[in-house]
Amino acid sequence: MEKLSLLEIVNKNLPEIKGPAQKRLPFNEKLKWTLIVLVAFFILSVLPLYGMGKNNLEHFEMLSLLLGASFGSVLSLGIGPIVTGSIVLQLLKGAGILKLDTHTPEGRQKYEGLQKLLSLFFIVFEALIYILMGGLAPASTLSIGQYRFYQFLLVLQLIIGGIVVLYLDQIISKWGFGSGISLFIAANVSAQIFIGAFSPFAVGATGATFGSIFSSSGLAPTGKVWVLIGSLINPNSKEAILALSAIVATIIVFLMSVYAQAMKVEIPLSFGRVRGHGVRWPLRFMYTSNIPVILTAALMANVQLMANLLQKSLTASTGFLVFLSKHVLGQFSGSTPQSGLVYWLSAPDILRAIIQQGGITGNMILQVIIFTLFMMIGAVVFSLFWVQTSGMDAQSQASNILSSGLQIPGFRRDERVVEHLLSRYILPLTIMGALTVGFLASAADLMGALSRGTGILLTVMIIYNLYESIAKEHMMDMYPALRKMMGK
Repeated sequence: MEKLSLLEIVNKNLPEIKGPAQKRLPFNEKLKWTLIVLVAFFILSVLPLYGMGKNNLEHFEMLSLLLGASFGSVLSLGIGPIVTGSIVLQLLKGAGILKLDTHTPEGRQKYEGLQKLLSLFFIVFEALIYILMGGLAPASTLSIGQYRFYQFLLVLQLIIGGIVVLYLDQIISKWGFGSGISLFIAANVSAQIFIGAFSPFAVGATGATFGSIFSSSGLAPTGKVWVLIGSLINPNSKEAILALSAIVATIIVFLMSVYAQAMKVEIPLSFGRVRGHGVRWPLRFMYTSNIPVILTAALMANVQLMANLLQKSLTASTGFLVFLSKHVLGQFSGSTPQSGLVYWLSAPDILRAIIQQGGITGNMILQVIIFTLFMMIGAVVFSLFWVQTSGMDAQSQASNILSSGLQIPGFRRDERVVEHLLSRYILPLTIMGALTVGFLASAADLMGALSRGTGILLTVMIIYNLYESIAKEHMMDMYPALRKMMGK
């Protein structure tokens, strides 16, 4: 009898969402499961954690957007553990420490199993970090015994929420449209954009109340559309310019990302058995789409979170962790980064500084340069890793082309020939597309768009890809002959 490895034994006994029995799900079935998962995600994101007293993470808006999380709810972890596990796995494979051939079914199965195990590990690890380091804490008035008991309850709820997100992601991947990770980010950011533009509430000392745009003495709504209207009714030029710039920046980011997403290189292919008929195989300029930016931004968000939790939990004045907190990761003043990595890897609000202060400092310019370079270089590194681990490399694409019954006109039907031709496009597109998306993401953050610019850019790209996927599925349902021709 064949001896199973520990990894295979664990994966075999882990619960798993089974894929559909049929080769291809109907359009309506995929749409149904996508909507069900989205509704479940929004419902769980507003369920508060039982026993929580203080939420020290509520000011980390960018972190919550990128992680698809709602701090203080059951889904406080969001997609953080899944993305972190993916980062670690890609780094191990890219460094040659983990030797897996992802071009084979067995290698891909082991890779996916490792990814699930790492995600489960980081669900438990991050749940413990959030609670034990004071990010989410029970009421401080409790006795020591009660405090520890409620800490345990909070950790348990976070672990359950993290596992639910992991399996919701699997449902989307196997039964819905696109990726659950991308969909959760898009849903979270879209909600934040709508709230940021149209929220009628004003936040005062007594809490949130309905604001008024007609009274200059009362509290104005926080929605930028209402702020703009109120600033025009009760003349306030600076507030009007700031509100208008946020709305315009959002529109600019939207248009730029749609334009860049639509750019592609099309390779003409012909059907080997059907003369005179051919198709074009598209290679997008942004070849790896939004995945590198998600991974880069998630890495930055994890650094910010760790710095904040260390700062709140350390009481000693000396030691390695204190040195790490003060001089390496950096410190916060409220929710504003003040030093270390968290300062240099955060985007300054340039437009507000120019409008309200009349200019920007040299330190702010250096911060802009470092932030932009990190986003661009990080996107390239993760993009190269992603191509090799997700079956987007030239060899895998050449195999897909030939298995679909297609070939390049004028070349013999040989996988090595197709791979050589594709490699001339894929590597340059991977690098240039990653540099572009990294620059767009950093520029969007620096422009101070509604919500966070990076989140808006990601959402536009996610929705664009989702639209294309839905349109393709709908076309296949409308024209069954086309589906047979494409081998779907």
